[in-house]
Amino acid sequence: MTARRLRAALLLAAAVPLAATAAAAALKAGCWDLTANRHEIRLSPKPRPRCPDCKGAGGWWSEGPYPGGELCWCWDRPTRRLRLLPVRDPWADEPPF
Repeated sequence: MTARRLRAALLLAAAVPLAATAAAAALKAGCWDLTANRHEIRLSPKPRPRCPDCKGAGGWWSEGPYPGGELCWCWDRPTRRLRLLPVRDPWADEPPF
């Protein structure tokens, strides 16, 4: 392996944990919840802890003859989804055993 390829491989190996750490810090600061499974990667909003209206609770209960819960404006953001392509089984016609 040449020195140039070795250097590129080392930089790539160092960049992956650094990018994961930066993404985790950005999600925590931006009040997002990351969920990943084999079908999709989902970013769901969480209430902002320094919201002046709900103070991080995400909403409140209304009073009156028809009480109910109301969401705060700080939680009113769309959920972002990245759907992952299904992996094709190369041996779909074989029995499982």
